[in-house]
Amino acid sequence: RELFLVKETPPAEYDSRVMAMEVDERPTEDYTDIGGLDKQIEELTEAIVLPMTHKERFENIGIRPPKGLLMHGPPGTGKTLMARACAAQTKATFLKLAGPQLVQMYIGDGAKMIRDAFDLAREKAPAIIFIDE
Repeated sequence: RELFLVKETPPAEYDSRVMAMEVDERPTEDYTDIGGLDKQIEELTEAIVLPMTHKERFENIGIRPPKGLLMHGPPGTGKTLMARACAAQTKATFLKLAGPQLVQMYIGDGAKMIRDAFDLAREKAPAIIFIDE
């Protein structure tokens, strides 16, 4: 099966390190691409997908839905694939940032990168920010 990704370079006003971030406005991954993680997919759906796709249901009963999710585990176990499938299901832009880039030599650089990444996510909303190891 051939995959074609639409990737875009962020505008110049964003920090150059954030420009190295992967921006995919149309992820194509699907939960059927993931094997053996049914329980985790269900938890991801409850924590992220439902609040994004049915926000009004949560508001009507006075529940503040979670705004994030921490996935952990060894490399190669499907965390990125699950996040990309979640972005595809919610029709959200997928923004992937490498965690080591956040540790900078100068004080405040990492915080500025995070602010810039979240500014870009707001511009591309709805968006899912994935900070990888």
